[in-house]
Parts: sequence; structure tokens; C-alpha cells
Amino acid sequence: MSGNHQTLALVLFSVFIAVTLGITTWVSRNRHGSAEEFYAGGRLFSPMENGFAIAGDYMSAASFLGISGLIALFGYDGLLYSVGFLVAWLVVLLLIAELVRNCGRFTLADVVAARMSERPVRIAAGASSVIVSIFYLVAQMVGAGSLVALLLGRSGAAAQVWTVIGVGALMVIYVSLGGMRATTWIQIVKAVLLLGGTVALTVLVLVRFHGDFDRLLLTAAERSGHGIDFLAPGLKYGADWTSRFDFISLGLALVLGTAGLPHILSRFYTVPTARAARRSVVWSIGLIGSFYLMTIVLGFGAAAIVGPDAVRQSNAAGNTAVPLLALDLGGGADSMGGTVLFAVVAAVAFATILAVVAGITLASSASVAHDLYASLRRKHAKQRSEVGVARVAAVGIGIVAIALGILARELNVAFLVGLAFAVAASANLPVLLYSLFWRNFTTRGAVWAVYGGLIPALLLVVLSPVVSGSPESLIPGVDFQLFPLQNPGIISIPMGFLAGWFGTVTSSEEPDEARHAETEVRSLTGAGAV
Repeated sequence: MSGNHQTLALVLFSVFIAVTLGITTWVSRNRHGSAEEFYAGGRLFSPMENGFAIAGDYMSAASFLGISGLIALFGYDGLLYSVGFLVAWLVVLLLIAELVRNCGRFTLADVVAARMSERPVRIAAGASSVIVSIFYLVAQMVGAGSLVALLLGRSGAAAQVWTVIGVGALMVIYVSLGGMRATTWIQIVKAVLLLGGTVALTVLVLVRFHGDFDRLLLTAAERSGHGIDFLAPGLKYGADWTSRFDFISLGLALVLGTAGLPHILSRFYTVPTARAARRSVVWSIGLIGSFYLMTIVLGFGAAAIVGPDAVRQSNAAGNTAVPLLALDLGGGADSMGGTVLFAVVAAVAFATILAVVAGITLASSASVAHDLYASLRRKHAKQRSEVGVARVAAVGIGIVAIALGILARELNVAFLVGLAFAVAASANLPVLLYSLFWRNFTTRGAVWAVYGGLIPALLLVVLSPVVSGSPESLIPGVDFQLFPLQNPGIISIPMGFLAGWFGTVTSSEEPDEARHAETEVRSLTGAGAV
């Protein structure tokens, strides 16, 4: 873009961000500082509002930027992300949404601790939730860095580093000042903007090909340089058995991981009843389903119109495919239409990142204050306000996420989210399902399920090519890679379930029949739910 057009893009981008921030600040003006308001927004949201907020939480930068980029670079294999994210919602709807709303109060640990010894279970589930959140936050930070660096016309490391720091600072301010009420309205506004932007781009892509989807696919295949192979499985995950197992591992993580994401689980507590929680998920499925179908059009559109080489040249991981597509659809880099469309897409994507990081930070700071602080605090120590601890925790988590986001800035954001999903599916899902559905589940089984999934997942990531052993690794200069797959889910998810089962059957603790019966009635009927 020329200097004038770049200035225009920056102005439009700033206006979009300012309007978004202004709306959310106005909505959150009358807060009282109670824990229920900070963690759950006072449980005042309707199913439709919460459905939009869940969709806003779920349709992250990884989806908007990363998936389309992967489809643009790898064709059919990139589709796995769209399909996996979509199918995952059926697991959430059918298995946990209503039950979690009935059994919990603010966090995942509330559900598990309902029939277990509180202290060890809260420490394990709280630690796991914080780690999963940090993985997810890093993905959003990397997306923000790629996006704003492109907007500024600078692809250098310094621009991305300062962008990551800026996003981290904004997310801390949002969570500390606004809590769940502000965060929810950010999600609603962002979901509307994101869906509007995605619909507009999808229509423009289809108009460019006169509504002929076959022609779009064939043009994408032709420009990819791979011919018809671009539209068949195997370009990214079919070279050898290692990549095929990586494919299976990623699929498992995507389908099972959503039900273990702390910021998604906490969304079920912002509505007054379990019925409202279920209706929220139905709303969100419609919105999320439409969105992921459109990312397929955008991905192939970027391959057909921009071309994989241009996408790769701008960002090796493909994170900037959609902004480049918008620039082209609007008329090109030096046109007014291209500049405006590019700025709109960049603003929507940036608002997306801000909203998602705010939601994740809120969920993780709630785990620190509500689970870890309450469990680890000495009995005679001065008691601090739980909300105050959560605000301080948001700052600490923000600093850690910024540091890791800077390290991981060259990786694809959708791939990073795949890692977060793998850790969530390994550490949180087994303990959640066992707690809800297994009568004989014990405290030891719960603790082992969390650590039995969490530790292998983290260890395998550290020993994988993600961290060392290749030029694309986080630490490219060294090689301590021992695990060949990039995603650990195929090993760590079964280990989480196995550890929970083994911990339970070897435990001397007698299952508490009365508390199980109480939990069962409460989860199925909502009687006694907070």
C-alpha cells in the first residue's frame, strides 16, 4: 500500500477498535465488584446473548486467520481444522453443557469438587486450567503480531514483538476493570463484526467466480502448483506414517479439546438456568457452523486469487491469507476499495483477538483466585478479596503469555491452538467426564486424571519438533527432539483417561454414594444449582 492508503487503513482500524472499546466500557459502567459479577456477569445474560458470546469466544484469530491460511497453503488438509472445530461442538452440546451449568459455579474445579475432597482437586484442576489458557493465549498473541505487522507494512520482528506486548496490556486492562460483563459484551460485538466481515468476503469471493464453487476449487488447485493433489488428502499430513499419525492426533485434540477449554466452560455460568445454557449452545452451533463453512471458501479463495506463494511470502505460516485476500478483492494494494476492505478485515480480526484473549485471561485468573489461592492460602494468613487476587493474577498471566507469544511468533496460529486443544483434552476432559458419569470415581482418580494427562502432554510438546530439531522450531539452534509428532493428543488423551481409571481402582477411598447421588440429581435436574 502507498503511504496515504496505509494511513487511511490505520485510521479506520483505530476507529473500529475505539468504537468496540467504547461500547464495552459503556456496558460495564455499573459494576459492583462481587465475585458473581466478576466471574459470571451476574448470570444476567439471555441464551441468545450468551450464544453470540460463546461463538465470539470460539471463533478466534486461529479460525479467522490460521485455518484460512492453512487451506490456502495445503488445500484439503487444512479443512481438518474447520471440520474438527465444528464437530467438537456436538460433544459440548450432547455431553456437558447442561450438566456443567448445574454442577458448577465459576470454574471447572467446581464441577469436580462437588463430590471429591476439595483441596487436591482444586489445585490440580486450577493448575491445568491456567496452563491450557496460556497455550491458547499464545496462539492469539501470535495472530495479533502477524496482523498488525502487516497493517503497519513491517514484517520485522520488532513490530510483532511490540504488537504482542500491546495486545497483552490491553487484555489485562479489560479483564481487570471489566470482568465477565465487559468481556461478554466484547464477545457479542466481536461475533457480529466477525460474522458480518466473513459473510461480505465470502460473497465477494463467490461473485468473483460467478457463484461457481467448482471453478473456485479448480483455480485454487491450478495456482497452488500441486494440481488436483491440492484437493485431496495428504499434502501436509500424508507424506509418511508420522504425518498420518499427526493427522489423527490433531483430529482427536480438536474434537475432544473444546469440552475441556476453561473459557468455554465458564460461559455456561453466565446464564440463569441449565435450559438457558443448552439453548445458548444451540445458538452458538448455528453461528459457529456458518462461520466454519465460510472459512473454507475464504481459504480456497485466498489460494485462487492471491496464490499460495504470495501468502507464504507475506507470512510463512499463512496467517495473513485473509487480509491479503481482502486487499485483492477490494481492487489491489493501491486502490481505495482495497485499502478500506483490508482495514475493515484487520480491525475485525484484531477485535477478535482482543475479545478472545480477554475471555481466556478471565477464565484463567478465576482459576488462580477461586481454586489455587483459596486452596493454597495459609489458614491464618490475611484473607484478601478473591476478585482482587483474580485481577493481580490477570497481570501475571498476561506477562507469561506475552513472553511465550514473542517466542512463538513464527508459528501458525491454528497449529498453536491445536496444541492448546490437545492439552485441554488430555488434562480436563477425562476428569470432567469421570466426575459426571462414573459412580465409583474417587479423589485420587480425579487428581491422577488431571496430572496423568497434563504432564505427558507438556512433556511430549517439549520433546517434539515444535520446540527443537527443525528450522521452524521455537528453539531452532538445538535438537533434543525425541517425540516425532507435533501434536501429543494421540498419546496424552488416552493416558489421561487411563490414569483416572487406574487412580480410582487402586484407591482405598470408598466412593461417597450420597454425594454422588446428590450430584447426579443436581446435574440432571438443576435442583440446588447456584
